Order: sequence, then C-alpha cells, then structure tokens
Amino acid sequence: MDKLYFGHPVNTYNTLLEQELIRNIQKSFSLFELVNPNLPFHQQKYREFKEKFGNGMKYYFEVVLPEISVGVFLPFVDGMFGAGVFGEAEFLQKRDKSIFQIDWAGMISPMKIDFSRRLSIEETRKRVYGK
Repeated sequence: MDKLYFGHPVNTYNTLLEQELIRNIQKSFSLFELVNPNLPFHQQKYREFKEKFGNGMKYYFEVVLPEISVGVFLPFVDGMFGAGVFGEAEFLQKRDKSIFQIDWAGMISPMKIDFSRRLSIEETRKRVYGK
C-alpha cells in the first residue's frame, strides 16, 4: 500500500483539529496508508536523531519521506507554512510526488511550492512555541 504523509505544525498535534483533518484525509485518500509524524514511534525516532545528529528533522528526510508517495500539508491559519512542514513538501515535490494542502476547514487542494509562504525557522518557532 502506498503511503501518504500528513505534515502539520506541532502545535496542532493531539488536538481535535488534527483528528478531524486526519479523518478528512483518510476519506479522500482511502487507498493510502497515512503516516502521521505525531505518532509516538516517530516522536521517539525524532528525539534519537536530534540527540545523535543534532537535527531531529534528519529522521523524516532520510527515513520517512523517501518512502512516501503523496503528501498533505497544513499551513498556519494565515496560509503561511512552518519551515519544517514547507521543507517536507518541497522534498516530495522535488521527487515528483503529489503534494496537497489541507486548510483548517479540511478542504484539500493541489499544492505548488511557493517560497513566499515559507516561514523561517525562527518565525516558525515563535508561532509554535511563542518564543
């Protein structure tokens, strides 16, 4: 079964929004196995890579994303993408994989990489963690 990756900001993890969006994605892409980076297994691997290599995202770019056929990505409410989520979408597009955007209402549409919608790491952290 082909895999679909759901890239979304960490401040949406473990929320009702996340659950609703996952239901919408699974309905729209029922033939795909959904890969959610919020699962405990992935969170543990992220921590291990961060400790070992200094960058937890390395886990997603080297282990998870190369196995993915389709990506669905959630921007912030204003349509801007966090640095990590944007990087994941860009990674898949460069490999000719289909990428989609899902908005906060659950609407899914085709996505094209637009660098004007990418936040810096600092801007992303400020939105996610308030720092």
